[in-house]
Amino acid sequence: MTVSAAPSAGGSPLERVLAEVCRLPEVKTLVRGLGPGTAQMVFGVGGSAKTLLAAALHLSTGLPSVYVCVDLEAARRVETDLVTWLGEDAVVLFPATGPAPVGVVARSGETRVQRLRALDVLQRREPLVVIAPVEAAAGLVPSPSRLARCSFTVRRGSGSGPHDLARALADAGYERVPLVETPGDFSLRGGIVDVYPPTRTEPYRVEFAGDEVVSIRSFSPETQRSTGEVEEAGIGPAREWVLGPGEADGLARRLRSELDGAVRALERQGRLEAARRLGERIGTDLGLLEAGASPENVDAYAPLLDSEQAVLFDLLPEEAVVFLDEPLRLEQVSANIERERSERFAVLVEEGAVLPAQAGTGVGYAEAVRRAARSAVVNLSRMLRRGSTPEFRNIVTVRHQTIPSFQGRWQDFVAELGRWRRAGDRVLILCPTSERAGALARSLRDSDIGVSPVFADEAPAGQVVVSQGSLEEAFHLPGLRLRVVTDAHIRGRPARRRRRQAFAGLGEGAVRALASHRDLEVGDHVVHVHHGIGAYLGIKSLEIEGVTRDYIFIKYADDGRLYVPTDQVGLLQKYVGVEGREPKVHRLGGTEWARAKRKTRESVQKLAVDLVRLYAMRQALPGHAAGPDTPWQAEFEAGFRYEETPDQLAAAEEIKRDMERPVPMERLLCGDVGYGKTEVAMRAAFKAVMDGRQVAVLVPTTVLAQQHYHTFRDRFSGYPVNIDLLSRFRSRARQERTLRELRKGTVDIIIGTHRLLGRDVVFKDLGLLIIDEEHRFGVGHKERLKELKTTVDVLILTATPIPRTLNMALVGLRDMSVIDTPPEDRYPVETYVLEYDEVTVREAILRELARGGQVFYVHNRVQTIHRAAARVQRMVPRARVAVAHGQMKEDELERVMMDFLEGEYDILVSTTIIESGLDMPNVNTLIVEDADALGLAQLYQLRGRVGRSSRVAYAYFTYRRGRVVSEAAEKRLEAIREFTELGSGYRVALRDLEIRGAGNLLGPEQHGHIASVGFELYCQMLEEAVRTIKGEPPPRSAETSIEVSVDAFIPDAYIPDSRQKMEVYRRMAAVADLTEVQELREELTDRYGPLPGPVENLLTVAALRAVGASLGVTSVAADRSGGLTARLERPDPAVREALLERVGKVPGLSVRSSSTAVLLTYRRGRRPRLGDRREEGSRENVDALRGLLDLLADVADRSAAKEPPATSGRSR
Repeated sequence: MTVSAAPSAGGSPLERVLAEVCRLPEVKTLVRGLGPGTAQMVFGVGGSAKTLLAAALHLSTGLPSVYVCVDLEAARRVETDLVTWLGEDAVVLFPATGPAPVGVVARSGETRVQRLRALDVLQRREPLVVIAPVEAAAGLVPSPSRLARCSFTVRRGSGSGPHDLARALADAGYERVPLVETPGDFSLRGGIVDVYPPTRTEPYRVEFAGDEVVSIRSFSPETQRSTGEVEEAGIGPAREWVLGPGEADGLARRLRSELDGAVRALERQGRLEAARRLGERIGTDLGLLEAGASPENVDAYAPLLDSEQAVLFDLLPEEAVVFLDEPLRLEQVSANIERERSERFAVLVEEGAVLPAQAGTGVGYAEAVRRAARSAVVNLSRMLRRGSTPEFRNIVTVRHQTIPSFQGRWQDFVAELGRWRRAGDRVLILCPTSERAGALARSLRDSDIGVSPVFADEAPAGQVVVSQGSLEEAFHLPGLRLRVVTDAHIRGRPARRRRRQAFAGLGEGAVRALASHRDLEVGDHVVHVHHGIGAYLGIKSLEIEGVTRDYIFIKYADDGRLYVPTDQVGLLQKYVGVEGREPKVHRLGGTEWARAKRKTRESVQKLAVDLVRLYAMRQALPGHAAGPDTPWQAEFEAGFRYEETPDQLAAAEEIKRDMERPVPMERLLCGDVGYGKTEVAMRAAFKAVMDGRQVAVLVPTTVLAQQHYHTFRDRFSGYPVNIDLLSRFRSRARQERTLRELRKGTVDIIIGTHRLLGRDVVFKDLGLLIIDEEHRFGVGHKERLKELKTTVDVLILTATPIPRTLNMALVGLRDMSVIDTPPEDRYPVETYVLEYDEVTVREAILRELARGGQVFYVHNRVQTIHRAAARVQRMVPRARVAVAHGQMKEDELERVMMDFLEGEYDILVSTTIIESGLDMPNVNTLIVEDADALGLAQLYQLRGRVGRSSRVAYAYFTYRRGRVVSEAAEKRLEAIREFTELGSGYRVALRDLEIRGAGNLLGPEQHGHIASVGFELYCQMLEEAVRTIKGEPPPRSAETSIEVSVDAFIPDAYIPDSRQKMEVYRRMAAVADLTEVQELREELTDRYGPLPGPVENLLTVAALRAVGASLGVTSVAADRSGGLTARLERPDPAVREALLERVGKVPGLSVRSSSTAVLLTYRRGRRPRLGDRREEGSRENVDALRGLLDLLADVADRSAAKEPPATSGRSR
């Protein structure tokens, strides 16, 4: 076979090690033995040495490789190692498909995206390593011919037109949408096709001129702006199983035949209900197929679709390498999987959930290995199994020893390192970050051990190198006299998994795009600042006196109709109120709106006064200024087992700087559960303890107190910090002892519930109070908290996000840090939306219990919750079922939650009280009854309760079969479907959550005001009130009215989607200067193509409004003589002077000035260079607008040069 060159010995320490492994005689033997149909055995090697060997062999081939391991957790460990050896872009995970419940109307696509990426790599023969759990390796995949049919490449200069490309995308399973945001979407706008292949981190934008492709660009799904040019775009299928032309008919015929046979068999067995259920279930999909459509769960019929029954190995070239990690173990695990699947499937067939013909979801391990044997197979095993010798071309022993963990015993490690060096071994120490590598190198030098950044060419014996990387195990290769140790093994912590970029989905930008008008739908409520709340009914084009403009149509009570010019879009806001409350629609001209605004303004002013007074009082109080960070602080922070997110680092720094100031800190730290707030809080606690002060951690429930206690104890181990717990679960004697030690100062950190607020709790020197979810404490507790807060630093943690608009309104009054980057090493939750069905629910529960996990079952009605629990118990008789709801006594509820946390129960049937707070990593299946009756924010938080470990988690949102749902519930279900793809439903859920967060922060009495005027207007009023009280000028909102007859609108042919059109109008109304106008012009050209005349006119008007507002222009209007008149109210002296200077120098300009205003008149004939390319609207008016814009921009520049910046009252 063709063999690639081994990596050179130069470069990084990791490349050096890889090159040396490639030169080992045993590895050279293996490389020579590689070839189609060969099998070799390597034994004696294990752990991370095994992956190092696989990386070396993979590099020698230059072809795709497949690495098969026992399960997904093992696959992720292998992934961590191979990413270190080969780089992030060289490794792809291929997970198993997981359960495919029948009757699913929507499911999330994370697993789908990963699988398609791996299939694409193999199809295109990219030289990457695909890591597959054995279940995935033996499972069915589309055949090479099926994948090829749906895969194609678009090249610049080629093409047969945008419509042909759109048809090809639809045939490959892509869904046409107005705006491309998620993998599997495409859109067509004139000559531009946007497409998001699931295998890409960014979508493509393909631009045509006629039928020819003139440009291919990648673009950001969040900003929709192009990010780079490419010559060609490789596009694979949007789904694994896509029905080809005419295939729906063939599948329908096979399905009809199988269904008839299965129904007859069930009826013969007397299973009439099962026969009815099967007919109903399969009949739905059959109807779609017979109509030529594809069912959502077409992959459930994969065994009936492809006669080739292909698996992963069928996509490999014969020269590729297949690594089988512990083949005997793979065989045993496969046998167990196949047995369990077979048993479960037999039950599903009996109950009429599936057809017998759907059973063949894989080929079995023996058959999969037989197909792998066409390539070069390398078996990797710690021990040689007797009797297996004759099968292999080569049996190679690689000597390897595992190095045990040092469990944080630094002196033991230094002593051992000295022995290794004296024995002539070189040592490579890997750290997950460059900062940690630097800190470790300094510690080694302090211990008189020389450290190098790279191995010297001559590689002297005993050389120690510290570098960046992460491995699962430390090991010794005697053949190379090399030891590889990780920072995690020195400190006795699990290996740190690297944060890997997801292939798809909305990232942080989605959270920041919440104020977007993209999700404004016809029928949604909007707030007009002057007229109140009405229903948005779309954008209407109206021609008035020969001029065409777009207007926003709003319907009010009593059939009131308002047409708002699009340049006044700034007066409109999407109504965002309190979750679950419908707003009151106002009457045009009525008094209710004015009354609601007046009441809200009065309440907001009172709130602002209180906030400003509290802040001023706090700033005047004497506080303790903590000292700078100690070396131990740096060591403690470096001991974090994960890679910090930028948000975490920023929040920790903000808090520590606050603690070093001589005034008491009060900072709010926001971030979803699991986003790393506790780590930030522990860093603050460590700083306080190092400064000789005590720390109190106050949490709302005993269960949370217990969790925090264990977390703090584990994290602070190895440091002389005494941590204790005060809660009802401790005996009275133990509580008394803790209180005595608190008074004496021998307890450094105390964690507890409201028991900590008792009058008998006295601290020797309390320095920091950490409060988790302050809003969950009662009024009495909050009064006691106020007393405690006076002179100590306070850090408040909340898992409910706080809206940025509110954050801005409170700038300077409430110090706030936000963590909105999701944690690493967390698998996204596989989400399904489906009709409730006991067979599916039982299957989901059994699957979770079979892997040793636990289940949350949400039934949100206290009156019937015990009946629901009895039903669950009947479904799964062997399971241990508990019930939890908010009407239980507090201690009873806490006991149930604690028992569930400690594994005493398998299933917790609960109301939505589980939606926040607890961290239960063993709970990885969530089943929600009547999901259509819950708010999106609730569903979002419920889903966040699972998937908190390294296992794949499943969420099933169910609704009742056949129930007629309300229009609102229908919309909510539709949003849940989108929410599974992290699309707009995700934004809506986060927005609802943010409103909840706002209520928590401001107090429940503000909820009513938020509901009556909408959240955006509420925040606007609050910001104005705060600025007024602080003596700051309110934000200037000089609106320039422009009344000139020009066609200025967005044609439907240019932007067909009303939501996107609304967003563009919003952006045009908000531009502040000519730079922003130019950026918007470039963005529109990028996204939609060359600008039509009416859109150019809109941008001219927007530019004139922006420049005019900066100069104090209040209006621009056409006069009867064909000129334009502009009025400036109280302009700055420099502006007045610059204008008067232009008189006589600019043809057609005249100026009249008074003490309070300036009136300028401008007349200009057509400019030929403009008139030649303008056909829409009045050319004279367009030219006059352009001329006036040039004049005002010149005046703005000249006046800015005249006046010193400090005296300028307006931002240019």
